[in-house]
Amino acid sequence: MGINSALYTGVSGLNTNGNAMSVLGNNIANTNTIGFKSSRTIFSDLLSANISGSGGSSQVGRGVQLSTVDNIFSQGTFENTESNTDLAIEGEGFFIVRPGDSEQTYYTRAGAFRFNENGYLVNPEGYRVQGKGFEADGTLSAGDPTDIQVDIGTLIPAQQTETITMTTNLDANATPLGATAASGGAGTFDLNDPSADSNYATSSRVFDTLGNTHLLNTYFRNVGGNQWEYYTVADSSEIASGGADNYTEVASGTLNFTTEGKLIEIDGNPLYSDPAYTEPILPRPQGQIAGGSIDWVNGASTTQEIDLDFFTTQYSSESIVISQGQDGYGAGSLVKIAIDGDGVVTANYSNGERINISQIALAKFPNPGGLAKAGSNLYEATNSSGDIRTGVPGEELGKIFTNALEQSNVDLAQEFVKMITTQRGFQANSKIITTTDELLAELINLKR
Repeated sequence: MGINSALYTGVSGLNTNGNAMSVLGNNIANTNTIGFKSSRTIFSDLLSANISGSGGSSQVGRGVQLSTVDNIFSQGTFENTESNTDLAIEGEGFFIVRPGDSEQTYYTRAGAFRFNENGYLVNPEGYRVQGKGFEADGTLSAGDPTDIQVDIGTLIPAQQTETITMTTNLDANATPLGATAASGGAGTFDLNDPSADSNYATSSRVFDTLGNTHLLNTYFRNVGGNQWEYYTVADSSEIASGGADNYTEVASGTLNFTTEGKLIEIDGNPLYSDPAYTEPILPRPQGQIAGGSIDWVNGASTTQEIDLDFFTTQYSSESIVISQGQDGYGAGSLVKIAIDGDGVVTANYSNGERINISQIALAKFPNPGGLAKAGSNLYEATNSSGDIRTGVPGEELGKIFTNALEQSNVDLAQEFVKMITTQRGFQANSKIITTTDELLAELINLKR
């Protein structure tokens, strides 16, 4: 019986080393597979048989078995690519993908993504990448990750201008022209020739609710005593209530400065709460369109309200616009989709607007070795992988690199060495079988 057992011991060695060779072959076959994680085989001995001898009870081994196949989740090297939808993770996180509208969730380290014809960010198998969407106010949604989709077939609607921001300097040495009605004076502002009644002027392009553009001109008038008047006017032909003058006034008011040139009041409203002008009042007062609305003649909404936000100084230097902006825009078509290093998917439109669509979500497991392979570079969660932790890229879940792909972590040199030792193990176990066969032959020959 002992000789027959040796046969099966050799067979167990052949089977186990054969499986180990399959694992090595799979590693080598996937040496160029994006995001592939290599595996290793762990052997263990089989239960031993107890035998009795003159020295007492002893144990004789019955062979070897494959204990487990471990997945090695070490970091792979990065390959730079030309596509900004190619993503790589540095850290322990996984991308989250789902097939179509299914609730089945898979995890992957392969970040070769692209946008399909419906605007979904997908992997090569068409599984949709999951992310956290942005709310209208620019904050991330509090719900679970959802499909990342960009609307690629329609225009984004126009956004009417709500605030004009002007950062300017008004020359303290400008000739005072006297006060007008804006600051309680008796003089008037000439709406037929505003430049004749002002020291400096600047223009702002604004958008109405239809996305049409209009030009608002703001004129600054030095009235002395560190006070300036401002007049914002529009072409009378564009205003439904426009008068006979060339321009119609839509806003006017005053700007008061300290002797050091610091703006401290807008329309009589203080910007600071202390006499030293060190504690700003927030939100800061702003000049507003007179009457609270502009009635354009082109059919746009007549309830457009525009705030004038002045960041102005009065220094002894030429009057100049340092920067100027407004928050409106016209309708626009999609031009480009980009993903940044934080995993934020941004849609860029022909009107210059950039809208954050979603932020790619990552998943992390306490025991990634417990994940089950599902093919196509995908993994499934199991009880052994532990409770999943999802979130956005960062120190805990991993950092995202764009224009990069994580390469396979297979070490060919190590795999070839293991192949040699596995081959030798297989050969040695085959010798057990042939030798045992010779012993059995000798035993049979005893009868002759």
